[in-house]
Amino acid sequence: MTTNSDIHVAKRYERRKAADNLIKHFDFIVLDMLALQISFVLAYLISRGTTAGVYSGYYQRFLLLLMVFCQLMTIVFSNNYEIILRRGPYEEAAKILRFTTMMGVMLLMILFIFQETERVSRLQTGWTMVVYVITDWIFRFINKRRIRSLHTKGEGQILSMIVMAAGDRVDGLIKRLSRYNSLAGHKISGIVITDENDAAVKGEYGVPLMHIGSQTIEHIQKGWVDEIFFFQSDGEFMDNDMLNSFIDMGIAVHICPERLNDADMPLTEINTLGDYTVLTSRLRFFPLDQLILKRLMDIIGGIVGCVMTGLLTIVIGPIIYIKSPGPVFFAQNRIGRNGRVFKMYKFRSMYMDAEARRAALMEQNKIADGMMFKMDDDPRIIGSEKKDSQGRPRGIGNFIRKTSIDEFPQFWNVLKGDMSIVGTRPPLPDEWEKYDMHHRARMTVKPGITGLWQISGRSDITDFDEVVRLDMEYIGKWTVKEDIKIIIKTIGVVFSESGAS
Repeated sequence: MTTNSDIHVAKRYERRKAADNLIKHFDFIVLDMLALQISFVLAYLISRGTTAGVYSGYYQRFLLLLMVFCQLMTIVFSNNYEIILRRGPYEEAAKILRFTTMMGVMLLMILFIFQETERVSRLQTGWTMVVYVITDWIFRFINKRRIRSLHTKGEGQILSMIVMAAGDRVDGLIKRLSRYNSLAGHKISGIVITDENDAAVKGEYGVPLMHIGSQTIEHIQKGWVDEIFFFQSDGEFMDNDMLNSFIDMGIAVHICPERLNDADMPLTEINTLGDYTVLTSRLRFFPLDQLILKRLMDIIGGIVGCVMTGLLTIVIGPIIYIKSPGPVFFAQNRIGRNGRVFKMYKFRSMYMDAEARRAALMEQNKIADGMMFKMDDDPRIIGSEKKDSQGRPRGIGNFIRKTSIDEFPQFWNVLKGDMSIVGTRPPLPDEWEKYDMHHRARMTVKPGITGLWQISGRSDITDFDEVVRLDMEYIGKWTVKEDIKIIIKTIGVVFSESGAS
């Protein structure tokens, strides 16, 4: 079993790893900063035809310093250098592009806040970002070849690692560790079998094969060992005194519980809760840099959306009031992330007694299980009694809902942080009460104005389990790039009025 001491050791190593990560990749950081300086000069040459005056002038120096600041912030708050030596050329290009995008978004945000967007050269800024992607990729490619060359010659920062595992786990473990060059920067210098099943080891690895005991400690103490990888089988544990002996020698100890690598085990990370070290499992862990970008998108989109809501209120507000005297905006309790209750705002598209009449119309609900409420020709909609030549309702309320204008006030919810531009549909409290356990998982993210469900049929989808499936697909595949795709598709859906009611 995994003891608290085992977890504490792993946690302590992870903390050291996080603290040392930037120092470990200092050469890449220096090259990234050099690439930015070169890109800035080349961009000036491209946009001006000369390098004379590249560092002269207040706004030239201001732009360069701001770029350096944004680059440093992006380096600190992103996982830009994680497994950098294992990344292939295409993956590296994608990583640099995402890094540059984060840096660019931060730069634009600062320029917008300080109202300097008109005073700096937008042409040079754009060219700097483009040239930086190319230059940085070349620098990283060359540096990685240099490092791998040193490793091949036995030079550089190679780490000697001892693998400890039960005999029947060794062959599969070594094979998996060696797959896809996952041990870049390491070499296995010994294997320690933690049980008596040494006959189960079939492979020939060209390193000492030992049983756990006092001789193992002596071998590790006298030899070159930087790290120990202990694969902990179910029901197995390492003696704490031995574990502490390794740590006292200054050796990093990696503990890998077998259960955490089970395909059925949710994603797990090590955290601190109060004074306790805990293993945390959840459906999905979201990268911090992606969450920061998503929130930046929400803030920018929320500001723009609120301005548009104000303009729409001037036009739509009086019409709503004339057709149905009462508030122009409609506030309703909705369920947010993990069950939080919040007030969601809309332009009012229904008569004032709509909520009271809802119960009487439940028999006409298109969603058979009552998990949501959808019906054709809803009489509660303002002006729905007015029909066109084909008998379809054509009131102001129908127009507002058909064009999704009623959703615009939700940008205030986005700005407040109750919602996101892209997410899952927030249910009503009575709908939430009917949820089964697997339904609840769809609300592990912030609800959104739009989402995968909305662009996949909107009101045409009448099976709630299909809604849940689409929401879980969104959660499982979420990236900022996917959010942008959904936003673009939403605009197309709204203008085509497909699936709306």
